[in-house]
Amino acid sequence: MPAKISVRGVNKVFATGAQPVQALKDAHLDIAANEFVTFVGASGCGKSTLLRMIAGLETRTSGAIMVDGRTMTGPGIDRAMIFQHYSLYPWLTVRENIRFCRQLKVHTDNRTAADVEAASGRADALIQLMGLSHAEQAYTHQLSGGMQQRVAIARALMSRPEILLMDEPFGALDAQTREVMHDLIRHVHRIEGSTILFVTHDVEEAIYLGQRIVLMAPQPGRIDTIYQVPLPKERHQDMKLAPEFLALKKVILERIRETSGIKTDLQQLEKLSSLASIDKVQA
Repeated sequence: MPAKISVRGVNKVFATGAQPVQALKDAHLDIAANEFVTFVGASGCGKSTLLRMIAGLETRTSGAIMVDGRTMTGPGIDRAMIFQHYSLYPWLTVRENIRFCRQLKVHTDNRTAADVEAASGRADALIQLMGLSHAEQAYTHQLSGGMQQRVAIARALMSRPEILLMDEPFGALDAQTREVMHDLIRHVHRIEGSTILFVTHDVEEAIYLGQRIVLMAPQPGRIDTIYQVPLPKERHQDMKLAPEFLALKKVILERIRETSGIKTDLQQLEKLSSLASIDKVQA
């Protein structure tokens, strides 16, 4: 069976400025249909750059990205992206934000009354799924951060994308809300059957959500190691205390420290203290 997404020898060089910066080097990766893959790594390792290239929002310097065996040349309705910042329209209500994509030309050409009715029914289903029924006529400024992100997810799902790309979508949420969103997105993955690529800095989040974890390394950005997550498909929060969960978390954290050039948090603090002392002497 061919991969849903294939990344073949992808490179990305940012040439703006005096010195070109290689953000991603020779990336190779296959992702199966309905797979949930998470990406972790130190800052500057190219996680978001790779995600944006798969979305068609960023050009690649060389290499190929294929979806269903076809070379991807730009954005498409088969892919939807969710960012850390919710990017909702403040002049629209929750329901109007969710249905917004149905007003775009790509979804209105040759649209029939049956299509309109089906879209309305899907909006109702997504509002209920996301727990937004009580707030569907509210405006975004009246919502909490967690509720705003639920609206953003529902809007992304409105067009039934085959691929859902998520770039640190829960990074700004408090710990309790993040746990709720983790279980929500796993529920969405199970019932919608989308292929999900999820970028995060949180190793625990990556393990709990993903079936595989792609660890990326910086300078230059590259794919370093891929880990299989030893957890069943059905998950609950108590699994974060399981020995296999904690063991994998330890391995991944150690590898991130190694690839970033600093093996322990203490070394990071010592390096900062040393730099501060140098600055104080020079002053």
